[in-house]
Amino acid sequence: MKLNSIKLTRAVAAGVMLAAMAAMPAMAQDADHPQGENLKVACDLGFAPFCFKTPTGETTGFTYDMSLALAKQLGRPGVDVTDSNFSAIFAGLFSKRYEMIPAPTNITTERAAQMLFSEPYMPTGLGFLVKKGAKIANLEELKGKAVTVNNGSISDKWLTDNEAKYGYTIQRYNKNADAVQAVMIGRAFANVADVPVSRYVSTQTPMAEVAYVLDGGRNFGIAFRKEDAAFRAKVEAALECIKTDGTLAKIHEKWFGVKPAADSSSSKVYPGIGAPEFEGYDATPHKAACK
Repeated sequence: MKLNSIKLTRAVAAGVMLAAMAAMPAMAQDADHPQGENLKVACDLGFAPFCFKTPTGETTGFTYDMSLALAKQLGRPGVDVTDSNFSAIFAGLFSKRYEMIPAPTNITTERAAQMLFSEPYMPTGLGFLVKKGAKIANLEELKGKAVTVNNGSISDKWLTDNEAKYGYTIQRYNKNADAVQAVMIGRAFANVADVPVSRYVSTQTPMAEVAYVLDGGRNFGIAFRKEDAAFRAKVEAALECIKTDGTLAKIHEKWFGVKPAADSSSSKVYPGIGAPEFEGYDATPHKAACK
């Protein structure tokens, strides 16, 4: 009897240990993503029209409005924004300063190896912004000219990779607004940024215009930590909800003046979870339960 009792006690203890271990991921999720608290996100404040401050100090922009809509779908009370230069934004995600990065982040093979992405939410490319009247017929015309860029952005990477090929020099700034200003005052010839940003800046700056667009076939996605697959799935479902109910289209029209095309990533709901054809994509079928 004693031997059987010992075996039973050990079996019970093992069962309790296994149950506790199984509960640990859920507990970690709860700790990192507390349901009763504001959704913690990061963006580069000053990167209009995605995330910036009004003259009265209020946070606004496409990214902020989209984050509020996602928080509502997730049942979170609101959104807390951490301002981060893009060159440091991923380090802040990995150190858990915020839960995700909804700021315009190009989905790339290199980034997908380090983090998880949601399905795409906006197509993009590179826009070359100049003072009104300046022309760019082709990239070869940039030889000997100075171009500005937001430090650490995908535009910065493209300029770095192609500097020797096209013969321009690069000026890097921690805020894209400063990079644009350098062009407007004549310190540089062009500012390179994501197309939606460049086009918005041209509507807000009478002296600026987009002289050239390079379509790279890329999309923006929301970035998450590698271990946050369960949370990524929840946010993905929320993103699909605001696509299908027209909320994202309304936000797009508010900030860019037009609704997204029906076949664009701002409208399309993708199968599975994540960015198809990139590391971290989960092809498991799912159905979003929308509020």
